[in-house]
Amino acid sequence: MPQLNPAPWFAILVFTWFIFITFIPPKVLAHTFPNTPTSQAIEKPKTEPWDWPWV
Repeated sequence: MPQLNPAPWFAILVFTWFIFITFIPPKVLAHTFPNTPTSQAIEKPKTEPWDWPWV
């Protein structure tokens, strides 16, 4: 049963993970966002309670 022979599949697995670990992270980490996040106001706006008309 040739599918039980791990020799070629283990090499393919190791080589694939080597490619993922070597090339993918620098591309992901080099990504920049077009808009810089702005800080929110520290004070929360005051909200008025709303009366339900059917209560």
